[in-house]
Amino acid sequence: MKINIILAGVGGQGILTIAKVFGQVAVKQNLFLKQAEVHGMSQRGGDVQSNLRISDKEIFSDLIPEGEADLIISVEPMESLRYLPLLAPDGWLITNAKPFVNIPNYPEIETVYNEVRKVKNHVIIDAQGIAKEIGNVLASNIVMLGAAAEKTCFSMEQLEVALHEIFISKGEKVVDLNVKALRAGNEAKSL
Repeated sequence: MKINIILAGVGGQGILTIAKVFGQVAVKQNLFLKQAEVHGMSQRGGDVQSNLRISDKEIFSDLIPEGEADLIISVEPMESLRYLPLLAPDGWLITNAKPFVNIPNYPEIETVYNEVRKVKNHVIIDAQGIAKEIGNVLASNIVMLGAAAEKTCFSMEQLEVALHEIFISKGEKVVDLNVKALRAGNEAKSL
């Protein structure tokens, strides 16, 4: 078993929380895990990304080679396009529909969607809208995690347990809202 995941977005969107959830589950399953992340500009709304490699065999590099990412999970649609060269031919691109417009020349959103749709295996969901509907506007990252769950090597139950362990210090209500976001993302249909 081996999965290579790229997590992408903009600072403050919860990319590293998604990585933490995956890491929590991988450690409990006694899997090998390597992670490399770039988040130096995150405080300025810059891009944030994480290479996450999980395997039942030893992993020697924390960086995903070009063409070997099984999954790109992006909380920002244009950021998903930045990492397409890393995506395997049969890999999945799962992105949020809502852009984070932080530059003056951000392309028309339909142009971004058209590029995403060129990827054979893609999903576009309105994670912000779903998070707002369930009463947790800050959980669009967990909605994205739920949308990608079936493309990972982990079950929904394992992801829910990890969410509980990570968020329990903030109270049961926060745990429940995040589990609700995970489930809503898992049930979401692509736009």
